[in-house]
Amino acid sequence: MRVIKSINFNKIFQMTLDNSKTIISIRIKLFSATVVLLAYLALAYVAKLIKFPLLGMSDSSWTVILILIWLILAFIPMVLNYQFISYSDEEDLIIFRYFPAGIVGGKKNSVEINKTTFSGFKIETRFFGLIQSIVLLQKVQGGVAKYPPVYISALSREEKAKVIKSLNLYAPSV
Repeated sequence: MRVIKSINFNKIFQMTLDNSKTIISIRIKLFSATVVLLAYLALAYVAKLIKFPLLGMSDSSWTVILILIWLILAFIPMVLNYQFISYSDEEDLIIFRYFPAGIVGGKKNSVEINKTTFSGFKIETRFFGLIQSIVLLQKVQGGVAKYPPVYISALSREEKAKVIKSLNLYAPSV
């Protein structure tokens, strides 16, 4: 007699991911831009080592250009709601841990939903599709609870697809 072991396919497809490399890259770019801006200001205005016009532009033009570049690198993560995201669907829980990735830190959040009470999710987009979020839904005694959005704008296309595929595995069929 041959015994066949049952296979739990949900365990095979369990995944975890985080976008820490993306967030670190954003922070390194901002740090580098800050160093370049401060070095330029020190060399141009304090030490007066840079002679103007430089490449045909005055010191004020260079200052404005470098400050604009710094502002863009500093505020894009805030405007597009970039968040550090850690996602896991191991064990019996769907877990999102997230916090804002801009220059001003924010509150660290965590959502843990039991797979048996997971009721689905909605994907919301704004600002020409540049700001994307997932709203998680959970069955509760009085109906369905809606969690605050988890912004997935900082995830790569592949990471977004993996998270959505994973959530679809646990969402009830309609």
